Amino acid sequence: MRFGVLGCADIAARRFLPALARVAGAEPVALASRSPSRARAFAERFGGAPVTGYQRLLERDDVDAVYVPLPAGLRAPWIERALLAGKHVFAEKALATGGEEVRRLVEPARAGKLTLMENFAFVHHRQHAVVRRLLAEGEIGEVHEFRAVFAVPPRPPGDIRLRPELGGGALLDVGVYPIRAALHFLGTNLKVSDAVLRYDDTLGVDVIGGTRLAAPDLDVRLLFGMTTRYASGYQFLGSRGSLTVEQVFTTPPEHRPVVLLERGGRLERRTVAPDDQWGNILRHFTDVVTGAAPVAEDASAGELLVRQAELADEVRAQGKPRSALSAPDGTAFHTPGR
Repeated sequence: MRFGVLGCADIAARRFLPALARVAGAEPVALASRSPSRARAFAERFGGAPVTGYQRLLERDDVDAVYVPLPAGLRAPWIERALLAGKHVFAEKALATGGEEVRRLVEPARAGKLTLMENFAFVHHRQHAVVRRLLAEGEIGEVHEFRAVFAVPPRPPGDIRLRPELGGGALLDVGVYPIRAALHFLGTNLKVSDAVLRYDDTLGVDVIGGTRLAAPDLDVRLLFGMTTRYASGYQFLGSRGSLTVEQVFTTPPEHRPVVLLERGGRLERRTVAPDDQWGNILRHFTDVVTGAAPVAEDASAGELLVRQAELADEVRAQGKPRSALSAPDGTAFHTPGR
């Protein structure tokens, strides 16, 4: 699998290209930037040919798939151009700034029989399969509530995630993670029943948010933000107890996740083996492209991609600007044993 990279972004250097080196049969063949010197520097560091300009990379015959780490506000146009050029696409999240844009991307992907995958690497970590098994086995009884939080410290001045013209803001940067977790565990039959967004008037972007989703027989609450300490986790509350996992969205390969089960006042810790979620999702992407693996829900250019974007749209549409919104500082759910 021959990859091209559209944009020499920080995440391409820190995560994508090192992970790609761990995937057998995959290699970067072209690295594009608007800056010739930056393209050369990336090529010297990671291999592949430096390319000045994104369109020139898409015109290359030696590129099978492209990675798109551009800012959220720039992704959709270049994803569409890549698909129309016959390239498979692995793109950062959020895939686009709205559901209508995602629906327009799905069409050329389907027409060209191309794989379009949104990079939610976390769902490919084995810890979530362990959680699904425990829930299916009834370890906490009937599930009544799901809560998730993802928050990061304040971004430095000028960061692209703080620029409204580039699709900045907490919802598209970190809020999409809890939404994706809810879809992963609960299915697509979810609707936003209430939402709150707090905006920074100077920056012009949302910096903290929360939403409540309506699901059959379930209460779903999600929090996200860009103004607090790091917080990343989810919790299921059931008729017999609770299940809690922390550090679930940006889990390092060396991390040993712990699933906390609280039942009848007794706490049990189950440790999960480390896993490489970036390597896993890239191997899955290449397997889907080559036909070695079936198209799974997270690799489908269809319902899930659109529903993810639609839920973000609903949060934005219903989000009440409220300066009194509490910051998602990790207290979105009670952590057993603390």
